[in-house]
Amino acid sequence: MVDTSGIAVWCGLDVGKEEHHACALAADGTRLFDKPLPQDEAKLREVFTSLQAHGTVLVVVDQPNTIGALAIAVARDCGCQVAYLPGLAMRKAARLLPGDAKTDARDAYVIATCALKMPDTLRAVDRDSEVLASLKVLSGYDDDLARECTRSINRLRSLLLQIHPALERVFAGTRLTNQLTLDLLVRYGGPTGLRKAGAAKVRAWARKTKHRGVDGLVDDVFAALEQQSVTVIGTEAVETVIPRVAASIKSLKAERAELASEVERLLDNFPLREVLISMPGVGTKTATTILLAIGDASAFPTAAHLAAYAGIAPVTRRSGKSIRGEHPARSGNKQLKNALFRSAWVASNCDPDSAAYYQRKRAEGKKHNAAVMCLARRRCDVIHAMLRNGTLYTPRTPRTVPTAA
Repeated sequence: MVDTSGIAVWCGLDVGKEEHHACALAADGTRLFDKPLPQDEAKLREVFTSLQAHGTVLVVVDQPNTIGALAIAVARDCGCQVAYLPGLAMRKAARLLPGDAKTDARDAYVIATCALKMPDTLRAVDRDSEVLASLKVLSGYDDDLARECTRSINRLRSLLLQIHPALERVFAGTRLTNQLTLDLLVRYGGPTGLRKAGAAKVRAWARKTKHRGVDGLVDDVFAALEQQSVTVIGTEAVETVIPRVAASIKSLKAERAELASEVERLLDNFPLREVLISMPGVGTKTATTILLAIGDASAFPTAAHLAAYAGIAPVTRRSGKSIRGEHPARSGNKQLKNALFRSAWVASNCDPDSAAYYQRKRAEGKKHNAAVMCLARRRCDVIHAMLRNGTLYTPRTPRTVPTAA
């Protein structure tokens, strides 16, 4: 949520690559500005400064990153407040206003009108913190690497399945992405290369790599090779691709590990990171996700607001006497919701207090996911208090029952 008290000008900015469209409204709805605005610092500064003659300006964008980053930076530098209107909220609001046209000018007007009439729809732009801004860049790049790594793993599995299903089954689960497996495929390629080298030579090489589980993997690989005597058409071409894909996976994993180290170094001196990871079930990755989503949680007046934003608070549905009850939320910040759910699930297995609460919910008849979600909602209160006060997690002390004299 964004505090709009004291705002005199609401400026909606439909951002674009080369130029934006700005629509500025006064408190009574009067249009103070409604023109295209080049993606240029001097022009942006000129407009924001002229609007400040009417009072405090709130600049609202529909895209706070990439093409909207310069506008946000200039607005902040000029002393304007900034906010973000999610695209889905803007599209829903556009249906409530007259007209069906889809133009930059109308979009800018919709953004400004939402900011003026429905300030609760606004979201805070990334906090003015170099650490959080850097985290967002690194986290986004890591997400890209993770998707690319998943695609490469699926490609490698498909190649193996195409020419030798038994060998592909040997690498079931996470075994395919083990360093030993990837090194093996980079060196020998596939079934033909492995058969040509022989079990003894492959075993000798594998032992020199100092990896664990060498003998078990080599035994399984050559047992699988004996299950197929025919050569599938296209095997030769596939075996030239396998080492390249395996090498690509190794490279992507190494880059992700290096990126994780950079994130660790970035967060080393960030106080809120220590606050979050002090809680059972919260590691560096989860802490990063939470910080990227909510910063210091100052934008959420209560833990209930935070829970609603994350989508872990139940939604009440009531219509007369026919529909009653509470149901799981289908909205909210998906990444934050997943992070809170995963951390609650981990805590239910390693933290006695969380485990006891989880078991109580199961005893009440709730299924696993529902019980974990209840635990996540409970932990949300604690996280909100920890971030608000900057205090580390303190386990609950069990109440002692006085004994009779």
